[in-house]
Amino acid sequence: MALKRVIPCLLYDGSGLVKTVRFKDPNYIGDPINAIKIYNEKEVDELMLIDINASKQKRRPNFDKIADMAGEAFMPFAYGGGVKTYEDFAGLYKIGVEKVIVNSLIQEDPDVIKKVVNDYGAQAVVGCIDFKKPMFGKIAPYSYIGHKLKYTLTEYAKYLEKEIGVGELMVQSIDNDGTWIGYDYSVSEEIINNVSIPVIACGGCGSLEHIQHILYKSNANAAAIGSMAVYSKKGMGVLINFPERNSVIIE
Repeated sequence: MALKRVIPCLLYDGSGLVKTVRFKDPNYIGDPINAIKIYNEKEVDELMLIDINASKQKRRPNFDKIADMAGEAFMPFAYGGGVKTYEDFAGLYKIGVEKVIVNSLIQEDPDVIKKVVNDYGAQAVVGCIDFKKPMFGKIAPYSYIGHKLKYTLTEYAKYLEKEIGVGELMVQSIDNDGTWIGYDYSVSEEIINNVSIPVIACGGCGSLEHIQHILYKSNANAAAIGSMAVYSKKGMGVLINFPERNSVIIE
């Protein structure tokens, strides 16, 4: 059986950790370094950090702060947000980021990503697919500024795998983000069944059962958790959290 992973997905606003609901209304969580230290103690499989404002504010990655975070992390560390140039990728890898998560750059300058994949390997790049159901029409992938893309979900996933060459996909539900209602299993399964690269499901996880479903029934390679990783329970206070591995992973 392929290795199954549970990955805290931390959202960063440029100064501290936050948590959103449906990509809106960020709520302050705390300092990222403190959170990373706790995840070290909990021996998490991997850690993702996404700067949710970098592309919108046209900011480059803050290499000094990211270096501090990557240097503190004892586990593989992935970063996304504001990455626009080949030099940005190179700078992130140099300071200890193992994987760079790309989203807006896929639409803006895919050739940069192709060159990075060629030079650093597919495993160093994760393609992020944000999706939602519009008021009218079918579920579709969306850009970071809310524009529906010209592809269907399956077309976009195959494009990222075959044309861009990313080594992994992060499939993220905008509608389910921060709701605790569970992943969008049907969308995740559609993509999982149509690509040959690992898929990380993200958005909506609220219980151990949700994690087990996405990993073993939908057959995702990894389950990203947001709210469950930073709150004690739904509607309760901040608590940097991570489930016991033996409670969700079947070895």
